[in-house]
Amino acid sequence: MKRRERTRRLIELGGLIVKARLDALVDDDRAAIYGALLGLVQQAGEERRGEEIALWRRKGKRAFDSEEKRRDL
Repeated sequence: MKRRERTRRLIELGGLIVKARLDALVDDDRAAIYGALLGLVQQAGEERRGEEIALWRRKGKRAFDSEEKRRDL
């Protein structure tokens, strides 16, 4: 069961990369995608981690809400 849950989680996380169009932006270059994610982790360094994550959360929530509204039309 744990393996199935992990697999589902990984698929969902990959889906977010596609949803954000990061894969298309870098022409499906996995090294570039990994580098971008590492850059985000570095950007959220110790001092501003909470602020940075809160900003990402707000942006993500707005995007999800916007997509939901478009779907409901």
